[in-house]
Amino acid sequence: MKLTDYIIKDIKPFVLKNTIAIAQDVFKSNSMSHFHVVENMKLLGSFAEKDIQFIENNKETLTAHKYLLDTFFVDEKATVLSLLKVFADNDTTVVPVLNEAKNYIGYYDLRDVLDFFATTPFINEISETVVIEKLSVDYSMGEISQIIETNGSELLGMYISSKKDAIVQVTLKIVSEDINETIQTLRRYDYKIVSMHENDRYLEDLKNRSDYLQKYLTM
Repeated sequence: MKLTDYIIKDIKPFVLKNTIAIAQDVFKSNSMSHFHVVENMKLLGSFAEKDIQFIENNKETLTAHKYLLDTFFVDEKATVLSLLKVFADNDTTVVPVLNEAKNYIGYYDLRDVLDFFATTPFINEISETVVIEKLSVDYSMGEISQIIETNGSELLGMYISSKKDAIVQVTLKIVSEDINETIQTLRRYDYKIVSMHENDRYLEDLKNRSDYLQKYLTM
């Protein structure tokens, strides 16, 4: 399935002439943090469930509370990663979708998008997750890819998972028969391995040396 197959169209959006009571009922019947307002196919914004539920006069229309509208959306060509960023940035469980003409066509539900993401090879395929660290001025995505591929491994994907001061951390998803060889090569190129790996011979060697030193000191 394509990501766009998950666009939901069966629940009609709010219009400003809807009463607060109608909006409150929609939120009670559906587990959503926000729901959107559309007029003449154009998105006006989204109301947060927590704002609507605390309005006491439920006979008022939404027009009286337009100031509460939040504005966020994606277009129908959005990638799953850009979509997940919109979910996170707006602390929402639903995101409206607009077409090329900027008309509203439906919305994405966070649970559906996470299910879709979980089916991608990046998440679903059996692989090793390796987190590496290096000075931001010294690391290279091209170099990392070359290291992995020259060790006979397959790179499913990578992303910058942390960036603090001059240090950058990169998370790698790698398919490999012997991840240890790739890890050792990354170390030789001065990449620090942040994640822990059971078959990491470097750490095993350090542990053996530490055990030997401890035994020697207690003689």
